[in-house]
Amino acid sequence: MANTNLANAKTAKNDEFYTQFPDIQKEINAYLDYDPNVFRGKTVLLPCDDPEWSNFTKFFAQYFELLGLKKLISTSFAPESKKFKEGYMPTLFETESPLFDQDKTRTHGKIFVLDHDSNNSGRIDIEDLQWHYLEGDGDFRSKEICQLRDEADIIVTNPPFSLFREFVAWIMEASKQFIIIGNMNAITYKEIFPLIKDNKVWLGNGFNNGNAYFRIVEEREYADGVYDAETGLVKFRNCCWLTNIDHGRRHQPLKLMTMADIFKHSKHKEIRERKEFLKYENYNAIEIPYTDSIPSDYNEIMGVPTSFLDKYCPEQFEILGMCENLDLYSLKTKIYTSQECKDAYLKKFGKPGTYDLNASGVIIVNGQLEKVYQRLLIRKKQ
Repeated sequence: MANTNLANAKTAKNDEFYTQFPDIQKEINAYLDYDPNVFRGKTVLLPCDDPEWSNFTKFFAQYFELLGLKKLISTSFAPESKKFKEGYMPTLFETESPLFDQDKTRTHGKIFVLDHDSNNSGRIDIEDLQWHYLEGDGDFRSKEICQLRDEADIIVTNPPFSLFREFVAWIMEASKQFIIIGNMNAITYKEIFPLIKDNKVWLGNGFNNGNAYFRIVEEREYADGVYDAETGLVKFRNCCWLTNIDHGRRHQPLKLMTMADIFKHSKHKEIRERKEFLKYENYNAIEIPYTDSIPSDYNEIMGVPTSFLDKYCPEQFEILGMCENLDLYSLKTKIYTSQECKDAYLKKFGKPGTYDLNASGVIIVNGQLEKVYQRLLIRKKQ
């Protein structure tokens, strides 16, 4: 089945993707394995969550006592405020409640709170969730939800893909711990990458084999092969968990070979045949096209794929910056003129145009200036 990325969701402004229970359980267990008390005595907020549908709400409510939570708060965004609202039907949970209001349910978000044994069963679980309508539509930027954010210790959710930058800023503004799902491409955003570089944010434990499957409320059109009618799931390969809560995998050093062994034993034919790493023309660094080809005996700056972050150990490497247009990290050694970009395009493609050489690392291949894919600039710690 062909794959696409979350940019399709962003373009369509269809942010209604629901995370599967096993994926949530696998991710949260990684933090518990590192610190069994990470959630103990904490208030957890699940914004943007549609609690009736959400497995986040189900998970934290089901394991409320095991996690040692103090309070669970889950909020939804009103369907009338969503673009994809046609055919919206309230759940039985809502319609059978004495609180149900046919008009209010379309214009007001809902809040679910769990903090005590409301049904006197002897335990606190999902049956004790209490709900009511919010004053507003449940937008995370509203004063109402901001107050809930300020009350919380940890924020966990799958935020709207189209508002990811704004959502992270919203969290960081309040200096909260968080575990959220994002597009892997988001790590290169100018609002996100500095947080990763400074070890204020990092990748979570991750999805199985890098594949994320989300449930959707209604079948819609996606790029070819993304939606599987048999399972009712949408598959993405470039999803990741982003967090500022520690987990053990983050501190596992990447196993490395020496440069000589890489040139001899690499599974990548082009590396074995070339027996050297090319040097950038515009950065004082060498090009490492694969994470498994990072040499153990090279101590200078290297350009590596963004997928390196999935293996990044802060005790082993330091992140210096990335190849980008504006030289935000003062690492560029050359800035190409407009004419040089035009000349490079003409030489490469045989027609007039401009080759944006300043937006990435540049190497020379067969006498031709070539851009490489997005690279992080790293150095091994001594």
